[in-house]
Amino acid sequence: MLARQHLRHRPPPAGGATLYCLLLDCSASMLRSRRLALAKGLLLEWAAERYRRREPFAVIGFGGKGARVLQAPRKAVAFNERWIAPIAGGGGSPADAAVALADQLLARRRRSKPDERFVVCLLSDVRFTALPPRPQQADHCTIIDFDEGPLALGRARQLARAWQADHRSAAELVSACA
Repeated sequence: MLARQHLRHRPPPAGGATLYCLLLDCSASMLRSRRLALAKGLLLEWAAERYRRREPFAVIGFGGKGARVLQAPRKAVAFNERWIAPIAGGGGSPADAAVALADQLLARRRRSKPDERFVVCLLSDVRFTALPPRPQQADHCTIIDFDEGPLALGRARQLARAWQADHRSAAELVSACA
């Protein structure tokens, strides 16, 4: 028979209070210098981290003529290579469509989970014709900058200022994961 001294308090699993929504640039410019491959590697790492923390996340890919949900908002699962590996790139950079889709997705989620916090991370080289507006539903934003080297345009920093977002170098994140 169990006595009181046999019982131990176990805190609830981490997570659940924040939904991470990743906007993955799948445009032709991301194919140069293996930027999309690096972004997919980071996506795998983040998915694994979200799984360990039992946190939900969503992924929206954009390229070509539009944006689409690659991973609907849900708790992360253990194995993600099956859906991440086949993500292809090419075409233009419809960032406006990605932000609009994120806002729709997050607004719908907010109705069912009003206390949840939304963090939007844009993984991109930010080689867009026009900078997109900040996602209205986001509580916090981070720009992961894939435009590096001597020909970098510096637009990711410009977008981070416009969005009042954090700016992180993709190279730094990749080396931290290695």
